[in-house]
Amino acid sequence: MSYRFQLQLQSILLTTFRSPYFPFSSFSLLNSTRESFCCGKDLEMKDVKLASELLVRDPLLLDNKIAAIRSAGPHKLQVIADFDATLTKFWINGTRGQSSHGLLKQGNPEYDEKRQQLFEHYHPLEFSPTIGLEEKTKLMEEWWGKTHGLLVEGGLTFESIRQSVADANIAFREGVGELFEYLEERDIPVLIFSAGLADIIEEVLRQKLHRSFKNVKIVSNRMVFDNDGHLVSFKGKVIHSLNKNEHALDMAAPLHEQLGDTDDQTADNASVKKRTNVLLLGDHLGDLGMSDGLNYETRISVGFLNHNIENSLSIYQEAFDVVLVNDAPMWGVIKLVSQMCSTES
Repeated sequence: MSYRFQLQLQSILLTTFRSPYFPFSSFSLLNSTRESFCCGKDLEMKDVKLASELLVRDPLLLDNKIAAIRSAGPHKLQVIADFDATLTKFWINGTRGQSSHGLLKQGNPEYDEKRQQLFEHYHPLEFSPTIGLEEKTKLMEEWWGKTHGLLVEGGLTFESIRQSVADANIAFREGVGELFEYLEERDIPVLIFSAGLADIIEEVLRQKLHRSFKNVKIVSNRMVFDNDGHLVSFKGKVIHSLNKNEHALDMAAPLHEQLGDTDDQTADNASVKKRTNVLLLGDHLGDLGMSDGLNYETRISVGFLNHNIENSLSIYQEAFDVVLVNDAPMWGVIKLVSQMCSTES
């Protein structure tokens, strides 16, 4: 862990949220190290802002969940996270940030337009209240299959992915890199679930965070390229918006796979499934289903409510243990994880 990150993390841990929405006792000051660091006016102002962005409906329940996870130990904990608008920002410089799927340009306008036409046809069906789950699942498989077919037929290259990410309006929330580093040092796995494309997500991580993390897995649709970098097929079963959960874990591959790691994938997945305490991060109510397929003991869910706050806040507070609003950074999540992993009684 870098010295700069140690200082930054210590500063986070030494401060308390001053909001009545966040009164649970576990988030207390670490008095033993308080005198060693000065929070300063800027940090205090940041904490006041964080306090107004973080809401907890049932502090006692959350406090009990934190205690249960802490008692079981870090070796029983895993983090499950959505990617778009959860790990990434919803707004970037006043404009809507792009999704990992939406940023892709094939370098072939005809096929970009065909994919857009599929989106306009199937997207309303995805959220239609009159279509049953079984029929909707078939429609999503159909949509994803056609889209993947167009990417192959249209001659997508890995270089097009690199350039699309470089040109994209996409950025991580402040603190995501620090969160991954904190978890990596404690051997806590992070499963990023996405109905998008694993190769694009990995490229976003490479270009925006400038490093890989051995504890991070991408559970998403993975491409197969030939020796010339042209897309030829997709690996495994289709992961779409209605099945991105731990049933799809066998599709996951380590983020550092391309760096030559040869760990036993089956054994690794079995190890993850034995971690029965979960911190779940998502921005949609449907993301709560990402832990389906895992027989978890304790789950703490954090919901990022990025827009339409007035109309959606009560629903999110009923569904999630913690709600972060206004495109909040990850500092509150880091503080939450630090309490789960704390050795303090």
